[in-house]
Amino acid sequence: MSEDEKARLKELEEEIYAWAREYARKNGWDLNPDEKQLRTVIRGLARNRTRHGEQYCPCRIRSGDPTEDKEIVCPCIYHEDEVHNDGHCHCNLFFSS
Repeated sequence: MSEDEKARLKELEEEIYAWAREYARKNGWDLNPDEKQLRTVIRGLARNRTRHGEQYCPCRIRSGDPTEDKEIVCPCIYHEDEVHNDGHCHCNLFFSS
């Protein structure tokens, strides 16, 4: 990976972090309190966006069918139920407060 690609990926990670923080705030949730885990999830989202053009949840498996896979673009269709039922989404990005 070139230095320019690394810089762009880092910039994208910060953009996603800001988005996730605001999204969590609007929903009355928290982000993962473990900074290392949080950064791992954000890095996965950024890499998926860079590679696939969409912010696919890093904890989900893409089928390759864009119509089917739109369900796993973060925030995926499952995250609200998971936060409500389990206290966090499957990726461990969003946690109930």
